[in-house]
Amino acid sequence: MTDTVISSATREIVIGFDRPFVMIGERINPTGRKILAAEMGSGDFTRVEADARAQVAAGAHMLDVNAGIPLADEPAILAKAVQLVQSVTDVPLSIDSSIVAALAAGLAVYKGKPLVNSVTGEEERLEAVLPLVKKYGAAVVAISNDETGISEDPDVRFEVAKKIVQRAADHGIPVSDVVVDPLVMPIGAINKACVQVMHLLRRLRTELKVNTTCGASNISFGLPAREGITAAFLISAMGAGMTSAIMNPLHTEIVRAVMGADVMMGHDPDCMRWIRRFRDAPPAAQGAAGAAPAEGAARGRREGGHRRRVT
Repeated sequence: MTDTVISSATREIVIGFDRPFVMIGERINPTGRKILAAEMGSGDFTRVEADARAQVAAGAHMLDVNAGIPLADEPAILAKAVQLVQSVTDVPLSIDSSIVAALAAGLAVYKGKPLVNSVTGEEERLEAVLPLVKKYGAAVVAISNDETGISEDPDVRFEVAKKIVQRAADHGIPVSDVVVDPLVMPIGAINKACVQVMHLLRRLRTELKVNTTCGASNISFGLPAREGITAAFLISAMGAGMTSAIMNPLHTEIVRAVMGADVMMGHDPDCMRWIRRFRDAPPAAQGAAGAAPAEGAARGRREGGHRRRVT
């Protein structure tokens, strides 16, 4: 099956059908966060650094980095944010912008193989973004809408995704480096939104054989108890073939749902990832002299400076 490899300078993440679900932290994004937008616009990245560390500590395998601030120098801000985040954590990044110059600036300073977020089926966007993806050897999120907008017919969205995959191939970008976003709409506004996405995910997996991602929180927009809706959606989407999502790893209910689904799907052999995450440490071992080192510390010593692959 298709594996999409994303890397930082020292760590690789593999997105794939028979692998654990990849959680991409969403919080480094000033959209709807006035304080973060003001700070980033003024050159203060303290909150960006804190968000990066917190999301990785909560279990994010990758981080999405966005600097979409109106009237600001987005290329410069995005490049600085990418450099800062890479200096405080080794997880791979998704470089996120609707402005091509900002994507180029982020790619120019990135160390490793990033995920570019994103390209659509619009001709102008295809011809601007795909050469950048090829130039930097990146992978790319393909959003299944084009000049006609976002169709409520999942089969129309499939054809847009298929077009992007084919155009990527024309630029020398393999199908393994295209991660399709089927476009998740708010279920409170479109009652069939989840059904549409499930139909599309099955076709993307079986016919195009591409990995997939989405903005998971979109599904619950406008509803109360959003975490419950988002968690239920992600479990359903994973069963239909979704392999990653841009989400908030600080919401424990959602993380538990994703990791539990990995257990049920056989992507967590012997439930070891679940046990390591949620088992309480034996009281006698806490603070005891000569106790075994923490898993992360032991692993770091074993692996030294070699690149790690998380599967």
